[in-house]
Amino acid sequence: MGTLVSFSAAAAEDTPLKASDRAAVLQTLAATMTANYIDPAVAERVGGAIARKHAAGGYGAAATVQAFSTALAKDLRDFSGDLHFGTRLGETRSPGSAVANNAHDEAMRTGYGIEKIERLPGNVGYIELRGFGVSEFVGPAYTAAMSLLAGTDALILDLRRNGGGSPASVAYLMSHFFPSGDVRHLIDIYDRPDNTTRQFWTSSTVTQRYDKPVYVLTSARTFSGGEDCAYSFQAQKRGTVVGETTGGGANPVSLFGVGHGILVAIPTARTTNIVTKTNWEHVGVKPDIAVPATQALQTAHATILRKLVAAAKEDKERTTLQRHLALVEKGEAEKPIYILRGER
Repeated sequence: MGTLVSFSAAAAEDTPLKASDRAAVLQTLAATMTANYIDPAVAERVGGAIARKHAAGGYGAAATVQAFSTALAKDLRDFSGDLHFGTRLGETRSPGSAVANNAHDEAMRTGYGIEKIERLPGNVGYIELRGFGVSEFVGPAYTAAMSLLAGTDALILDLRRNGGGSPASVAYLMSHFFPSGDVRHLIDIYDRPDNTTRQFWTSSTVTQRYDKPVYVLTSARTFSGGEDCAYSFQAQKRGTVVGETTGGGANPVSLFGVGHGILVAIPTARTTNIVTKTNWEHVGVKPDIAVPATQALQTAHATILRKLVAAAKEDKERTTLQRHLALVEKGEAEKPIYILRGER
């Protein structure tokens, strides 16, 4: 989760930085990485690479806080290969009621991360989920969405634009896809600074359950918590992943101030999936059905409809499903009719 942030310091983005200021920031950054990054050897290597670049004048053109922050973000990712590294401008703040209220308001304004919910032709459910917010805020929305789609014959969960979020919320969402009483241990997250391990399980309190087939859409943009979700569906053999290999970021971060209003997101933890005993860091989640992300929805929908056609017991149902399938395969949709039946 990391430290909560106020962005009031963003106004300082054009503040000039002297060479001595940059040196002080880099010294703090190196010490902070050494003490907190999940892999100490990588922290030492990255710190050394940045120090050598600085000594050679490589940051001379980064004359403002914003420019230096941007340059550091790129180098931290490039030198480490860990895409969870990042920087931003702001000030660290301890969690409090005002911050929590703002987080709740933001969750509501973004639809609790649910970009779209729809019943597709052939009685196929569809949810596009853009991120995993704080579980106490988004959990009820997940259950409401699943209630709306409870009567569908299959579900497509679209994570192609999901950049991540709370692992607790991932676990809460996953809870809907196992029978009541079937509580699953999904992942462990080891935090190096605290030397603690937190377990994430599905919840027994979720009342809405879904037992139909699930197809999870991914892209190269799917990252972090989005990958956790896709990976868990795959590892638990509860869903079929369709699309592209994901971004490859499994190390959760915390935010650290390194001076002059620059905050650095440093991966301080490691995720371990209970089934595979590993994670998706650097390698991403590999799809079961590999297609370009732009074709993933059509591919998943057509795959579902073919199975529904094969399982149909009545001729009328089969004929309707075949019509839907033909349109989906051609990338077309039935045009809505807005006139009375007797006027056709």
